[in-house]
Amino acid sequence: MTTMTLQVPDALEKEHDETVRFLAAKFYEAGKLTLGQAADMVGMKKWDFPEVLAKFDVPYFLYTGDDLLNEFK
Repeated sequence: MTTMTLQVPDALEKEHDETVRFLAAKFYEAGKLTLGQAADMVGMKKWDFPEVLAKFDVPYFLYTGDDLLNEFK
């Protein structure tokens, strides 16, 4: 895993863990990380990570309309 340094306002200093969970959820939502990778990023098991997704209103299943139509064909 690569370590990145991110400069954030001092106001977020106490929100480190929450910020990392948010970023992991949003990277998952954008398709940049798998569920397992996002869970690893925050030090969780992947079966526990959907709780983080729900907190940030990120859907667990990321299907587009076309994906759904193809599923039902």
